[in-house]
Amino acid sequence: MLQLVVSLGVGLATVLAVCAGLVVQFKSPRPRPRDESENYYLCIDEKHERQRLGDLRSEATVDLSIVVPAYNEEERLPVLLDDVRRYVAERRRREPRFSYELLIMDDGSRDKTLEVAMAHARKHGVRELKAVRHVVNRGKGGAVTQGVMSAQGRFVLFCDADGATRFSDIDALLARAQAAARGGLAIAIGSRNNQALSGTVVERSHVRAFLQWGFHTYVTILGVRGVRDTQCGFKLFSREAARRIFYNMHVERFIFDVEILLLARYQRIPLVEVPVNWHEVAGSKMSIVRDSIQMALDLLAVRLNYLLGRWKIAHYPEATASPGASAR
Repeated sequence: MLQLVVSLGVGLATVLAVCAGLVVQFKSPRPRPRDESENYYLCIDEKHERQRLGDLRSEATVDLSIVVPAYNEEERLPVLLDDVRRYVAERRRREPRFSYELLIMDDGSRDKTLEVAMAHARKHGVRELKAVRHVVNRGKGGAVTQGVMSAQGRFVLFCDADGATRFSDIDALLARAQAAARGGLAIAIGSRNNQALSGTVVERSHVRAFLQWGFHTYVTILGVRGVRDTQCGFKLFSREAARRIFYNMHVERFIFDVEILLLARYQRIPLVEVPVNWHEVAGSKMSIVRDSIQMALDLLAVRLNYLLGRWKIAHYPEATASPGASAR
């Protein structure tokens, strides 16, 4: 009997090891290098319409960088752009010297996403808008990573293109991040799960709520604990924290949020979760069944790569002064 139990145990362990090896081998993400054209952005500067992107390794030149991953968002993007414009106008009434940049990362869209962004910039004179076109679709995580690595802000925010989160909630994230900062390191993430305590409003379908609960349970089982909402597309980083996170990123699809949290935990970066106002917006690019399965496999691959030591966390590059640049 004992021999049978041992044999079953060895057999089960072998099967699990083989499955883990297959997941790591075939599901581990392999980000592609930047195409040369992706080092440039479009803006409404009349003399230099096409300019070279910034570098996260340089010193900050503006107060805030806003990174927006956008794939086929010609219909939903204007809502967010108007929300950002209103926020900036109000912020500048309080702080006339407030400076920012708005990076629209067009992730290989097949519609007029980039044209819509540029039309908005021209109509409202938004010289801070920088539109980048990827030659092929990377995925949301890849678009965010490329945008953050080009950011010039003292703080860097990424947010979804659909305008589901009220943009002015960034003030709460900034306040909490500054309070929690240690050694210039801080991350504040929006959460749709603390509304009862905060008085914020979340409008979500029952299907989405159930899937979020299931995913949160799965994430907890795989060891990512202490965060109630890993997937909210509204996350803020100090510049130093962004360097430590995004130069170590591997994931380019939906599960990239969890890798961010893993990297923050491994490096002991202070992280706070802040309730935000959120409502569900039609037009999501996610397939509920297909992408849920894909995310589950991707998360397992990410966790195994870190547990097995295949992915090393490199020390982030120190800031270097850019010609003529000065931090605000």
